[in-house]
Amino acid sequence: MLLSSTAENLFWMARYVERAENVARILDVAFRMGLLPSAEAEAARAWAAPLEIAGDPAGFAKRYRKAEAENVIAHLALDEEHPSSIRSAIRRARENARAVRGVLTSESWESLNATWLALEPIKSVRDIEKRGFREFFDWVKERSHLFRGVTDGTMIQDESYAFVRLGVFLERADNTARLLGVKYRETRPKRGAEDDRAYNYYEWGAILRSVSAFKTYRRIYRDEITPRRVAELLVLRQDMPRSLHACFNRIAEILEEIGRGKECARMAGAIHAGLHYETIDALLKRGLDDYLRDFVRRSGDLGRQIAEDFLMVPSVGKQ
Repeated sequence: MLLSSTAENLFWMARYVERAENVARILDVAFRMGLLPSAEAEAARAWAAPLEIAGDPAGFAKRYRKAEAENVIAHLALDEEHPSSIRSAIRRARENARAVRGVLTSESWESLNATWLALEPIKSVRDIEKRGFREFFDWVKERSHLFRGVTDGTMIQDESYAFVRLGVFLERADNTARLLGVKYRETRPKRGAEDDRAYNYYEWGAILRSVSAFKTYRRIYRDEITPRRVAELLVLRQDMPRSLHACFNRIAEILEEIGRGKECARMAGAIHAGLHYETIDALLKRGLDDYLRDFVRRSGDLGRQIAEDFLMVPSVGKQ
């Protein structure tokens, strides 16, 4: 029987690594959009979006006056006081991993420890700029992929491994829903029809690239990028690895295996069933924005129920 403290460390280790990758993806979208020729208001909107997706516009406002590239990158990439910054997420992932080194393989620990040792000297936005912003964001994503790949390839697939995967997929689903929700609200028509269509093409293209889905979208739909099809791909397609449906395929499966009869398994099953039988037409008729807000709320409730059913409650220091 796995100790609740060990399950908690593994669960949050995985969530924090995935969170660091997701923040890098969000910042990469903003950086791509910031390179487009646009009005000052559009540039400000592009850099305000990551704060809303990360759920911390109020925390940012206490420390910075303006949502511009340097300030947002400093806050979401390097701010040690912000619990979801890349720096904080990697540090917390390493702390959780160090607490369960006896459960992790040496390869998994060394991968994560090496990531922190490489990140630790990067103290300022200037340090990132010297390396290259895109290169830095790609590096964070690659280190997350490496850690996940090493863990999948070396860790025995027992209950410990189940909590690692559970953390990955719950964090991923939450981020995809937040990203899609914020961007869907932002891309409603604001300019002339032609300008709006051109700008939105690049914006939705950047969003697809941020979840490694641009080529997949082209392969499935082939023609122009539309919000309807992006929503279908990222919410309902169960063959798209970062979609809500794909994530909850895994979450429901894991909780059915390790938590049959527990409330968290029932909640996950209910969310999964809704995704499995939903249609894009019904979803859009209901309102995608409302649906995604509700999904984020239910996903958060599920995370708290998992903590109550399996982990140490209250879960001190975990956000």
